[in-house]
Amino acid sequence: MMLPPPRRGLVESIFMPLYPIGAGRAPVRPNASAAFHRTIWRWHFWAGLLVAPILLMLSLTGALYLFNDELNDAIYPELRFVAPHDTNVPMSRMIEAALTAYPGSASRVDMPDTANRSAVVFVQPTGGPPRRVAVDPGTGRVLGSVVYDRTLVGWADAMHRSILMGVFGERLVELAVSWALVLLVTGVILWWPPGRFTAAGTLWPRRSGRGRRFWRELHGPVGVWTVVLIGFLIVTGLPWAGVSGPLIHRVGATLGVGYPPSFRQYNIPHSVPMKAALGDAPWTLEDAPLPQSRRPHAAMPAMPAMDGEHADHGPETPGMTRDPAVIRGTDRVAAILSAHGWSGSYRLFLPKGANGVYTVFTYPERPAGQKTLYIDRYNFRPIGPEVRYAEYGIIGRAVESGVQLHMGNYFGRANQLLMLIPCIAIWVLTISGVAMWWKRRPAGRIGAPPALSGARVGGLLLSLVAAAIALPLFGLSLIVIGLLDRALLWGRHRIAIEQG
Repeated sequence: MMLPPPRRGLVESIFMPLYPIGAGRAPVRPNASAAFHRTIWRWHFWAGLLVAPILLMLSLTGALYLFNDELNDAIYPELRFVAPHDTNVPMSRMIEAALTAYPGSASRVDMPDTANRSAVVFVQPTGGPPRRVAVDPGTGRVLGSVVYDRTLVGWADAMHRSILMGVFGERLVELAVSWALVLLVTGVILWWPPGRFTAAGTLWPRRSGRGRRFWRELHGPVGVWTVVLIGFLIVTGLPWAGVSGPLIHRVGATLGVGYPPSFRQYNIPHSVPMKAALGDAPWTLEDAPLPQSRRPHAAMPAMPAMDGEHADHGPETPGMTRDPAVIRGTDRVAAILSAHGWSGSYRLFLPKGANGVYTVFTYPERPAGQKTLYIDRYNFRPIGPEVRYAEYGIIGRAVESGVQLHMGNYFGRANQLLMLIPCIAIWVLTISGVAMWWKRRPAGRIGAPPALSGARVGGLLLSLVAAAIALPLFGLSLIVIGLLDRALLWGRHRIAIEQG
């Protein structure tokens, strides 16, 4: 009696096929090259099926955010532009004007880089969501405000980070981006010409192509011309991810190639990481401990604490204060910055709590100009020297440069257009991939490429293991798939036994 072939699970059928479709048939022994190609095709098919919708969303929202300044200028010109001026009113006056228009607490002031731009005061009103209040630096007049999450750019930002699903959405985005690396590698392998090389159909589509052939010859060339840019977006985006990002931070801190070692003096373990305390920070300094102000011997009243429903309001909330002394102190901070040669755009964060500090940093388009300064809220002395880009470790400098390139900031409009290319390419690749699948699939079936035996994919499996170690969430997904696979096989086996 012929024994049936061993049952295949999901992982085996996708990644390590042993038998063709159809139980009870004798195993097929095709040549190794055809089996390898078919296996890679299956990997590519299933990876695309898993990640395509999220990649479409990321490319759309990323393309919008590339032009965030241009979009905001076009939509809110009355909030973005002011009459040019030679001098600014005191910063405290800007904050007081914003709090008069929107009573509540302030946390941060963003100063403009040119004389015809508005300053922005971050305000948490007594009632309602956080607002970004535009103020004319030359007159102190309030121009209006926006709720960032309700703007087009704010929506694109939130969708790009978490598809509006909180922490779960952030993990889902990170998982999809990790699997997109599998999609890229398998796509390049499939594109590689198996026989005699011809440029037409390989490097560009043939004009005579029709139907599925047209979509295939569009898909391959577009993919190969943009694979490096798409891969660059993926790699430079991972440091922001919720699992991979902190891992990179920890590796950098452990090896001393992340934030500068001088931060280790700042009241560890009682210090709070800079990003957690402020809600925003240069990537390299996100996990760096924030220094604290030294209270004078005579006890001073702490600033009023926030309570109620707005005690914790996300990234706009850290450092919220209505303390008049803190607000007046911003004028002295501005004078200190001027004495240190600071001019143009910078972000000033107000102290939070009795031990809080004034934190100021620049975030220019080219990261080499980044610098950060901490100022004691009581004696108005700088705490430590300025922290500059040159003091970052090699990981910090690499990530900061990648971030600015990723966002299209590093070399102006040309950078924006360069990063727009992979965003458009992802849409073309997805549409052409879906079109190829739709024209090939049998009616009423999903139409995954059928399996062949004999594929030698040991090297690629080792690459998967290496990727799983480097990208923990990706590795966890492989483990989950494997466990589900075993559970399904066990369930089928039990059913077969019960049915005799």
